[in-house]
Amino acid sequence: MSGIYLLNSTSVGIFGMVVAAFFCDICWTRKKILLMTGCMSAILMFQGIIYFFVDADIVEYIYPFITHIPLIMMLWILSRKCLWSIISVLTAYLCCQIRRWLALLIVAVFSGEFMMQDAAELAMTLPILLILVRFIAPSVRSVSHYPTAVQYRFGVVPAVYYCFDYVTRIYTSLLLDGVLVTVEFMSFVCSMVYLLFVVRVSKEEQIRSRLEQTQDIMNLQNAQAVREIKALRELQQKTSTFRHDLRHHMQYLSSCMENGKIEQAQAYIQEICSEIEANKVTSFCENEAANLIFSSFAGRASDFGIPIKIKAMISQSLSISETDLCVLLSNAMENALHACQKLKKKGLSGMIEVSAYEKSGKFFLQVINSCDEDITFEYGVPVTYHPGHGIGVRSICTVVEKYGGIYTFLVKDDRFILRVSF
Repeated sequence: MSGIYLLNSTSVGIFGMVVAAFFCDICWTRKKILLMTGCMSAILMFQGIIYFFVDADIVEYIYPFITHIPLIMMLWILSRKCLWSIISVLTAYLCCQIRRWLALLIVAVFSGEFMMQDAAELAMTLPILLILVRFIAPSVRSVSHYPTAVQYRFGVVPAVYYCFDYVTRIYTSLLLDGVLVTVEFMSFVCSMVYLLFVVRVSKEEQIRSRLEQTQDIMNLQNAQAVREIKALRELQQKTSTFRHDLRHHMQYLSSCMENGKIEQAQAYIQEICSEIEANKVTSFCENEAANLIFSSFAGRASDFGIPIKIKAMISQSLSISETDLCVLLSNAMENALHACQKLKKKGLSGMIEVSAYEKSGKFFLQVINSCDEDITFEYGVPVTYHPGHGIGVRSICTVVEKYGGIYTFLVKDDRFILRVSF
């Protein structure tokens, strides 16, 4: 037995134990470091005794009992996590194959012999160990904080490989004999794990997408609520101002009437009424929430000089919730207003037409606005790749789908048309 073989066997043992320790979620203190060092030393000494006084082949047979099980028990004591201690050791065992395969590659490239493989494995030990400890170990440790089900899924491949390696290479010669089922087994495992991984990631992505849409809707609801509160606060402040100035208005009117200036008094009254009328929430329909939204956007459109026509017949007892109605109307009109604002910046004219009504228990909405840009559609839905854009369209689709309705987006004669019914 050559010295380089013994040195390599020792290095792979140290490599695996160190990697397992760093993979395990342990808050290292001086006492724990000393315990871990003592455990590793005891394991290596016991392996050395068997090497020199029994037989090297015996070490491979009983390696799980003299190395892996004691290591798992020590990591369990240090971390208080039994499952993750097992997974850490199995994962470290799997990582030991990295240095072995790279050494085999070097031997194949340089047409070396068996002794060259030991030297190559020995040379690979420290660089791979540093890479695993520095870049891989933090991510592996983080999985120990996941639910138990996730930890089990993480440990499937290391556990299967561990059993496969010992059953087919150590305890039997199935792999060396080239039994086809044995040779293809790990390929089968990799394929199955990959497919399950794809399914799982797809489900998690769908869940994440739904959560993002929900968050976007909540953000929009909050933004709309803030706008409505701001509008109501401004209206309240103006009402307070009118109430405060009412005494002065009455004194002025009384003076006009005392001096026989009836026409001047009437003109003054009409002026005050016009100011009050301009600051009230316009009643487009019976639904108060819809009136607030329509009034808010009508005022914003007027401020930008954008003509807007709103025809609405929506009852207060609408089947759709007020929050969903807010999201639907706000996003539809916000998108239309933004499109017209872009036209105004280019010196072009824009317009918005809104129709909303109920019929036979169904809700219908149509928003038409001017546009001059090429709009990209995917599966009938307009999309944009600009960060922060496209949220409104997704929110509209989410609300409509929630009620089992249909939506249509189209561009016709420089007009963008949104139609919704459910």
